[in-house]
Amino acid sequence: MEKAERKEFSIDGLAPPLSHYTDAVQFGNLLFISGLVALDKDLKVVSDDVVGQTRSIFESMKKILEAAQATFSDVLKVTVFLTDVNDRTKINPVRKEYFGDSKPASTLIGVAALAAPGLKVEIE
Repeated sequence: MEKAERKEFSIDGLAPPLSHYTDAVQFGNLLFISGLVALDKDLKVVSDDVVGQTRSIFESMKKILEAAQATFSDVLKVTVFLTDVNDRTKINPVRKEYFGDSKPASTLIGVAALAAPGLKVEIE
């Protein structure tokens, strides 16, 4: 049996990792994307608005997917972490923009805080 190949992705222009991880790991034909937040390359929060943060996250995800020669229609599952679960209705239209007719399996988790002050959403 042939062992699947493992490849790490570190995407130029995205925020540097906050600890020991990479933007994504491909294993065979599967791609695992790390949790994404709306930080710029200088680790500053890009927007104080949950919609702006979500759009920034999906733009980062798009870059990762493109590097792996994939699209949003290839995404099978997302996990969304919100500091206010009531923001779900605000970010849902942004999700629809990026995923189009594709509907990934999804989990929403309310959290007290994220990795940096001012972050409202993280998407994995």
